[in-house]
Amino acid sequence: MPAKVNEESCTGCEACVGACPTEAIVMKEGKAFVTDECIDCGACVDECPVEAITME
Repeated sequence: MPAKVNEESCTGCEACVGACPTEAIVMKEGKAFVTDECIDCGACVDECPVEAITME
């Protein structure tokens, strides 16, 4: 179950990018995007200040 970003809620703050241990989150058009490198650890979920990331 990879992390999923709600693009409407994402503010583009990049907090999740730094929190990801596998560098599986990249920015695309100002929003976070989770790549196939995601290991489902949930680190990004806890780091997102606007709760835009959930585990599917």
